[in-house]
Amino acid sequence: MSDNRRQDIRRLLKTFGVRADETISAYLEEHGDVEELRVRVTLEDLTDYEGSPPGEPLRLEVEETIRNS
Repeated sequence: MSDNRRQDIRRLLKTFGVRADETISAYLEEHGDVEELRVRVTLEDLTDYEGSPPGEPLRLEVEETIRNS
């Protein structure tokens, strides 16, 4: 894997991780009565391929429960 590609992927994931952490933490602080939060993270290719994407489109979903304790 090229260094540029790896840096781009890590930058995207780090930015998302930091923003998601801040957003979820603020939400749970504001809604202290919520014991658990069930969330889904979706990765989706938004590239305009001028027609149809090559092969199967890029898509990844991860679901988890976050405890507010």
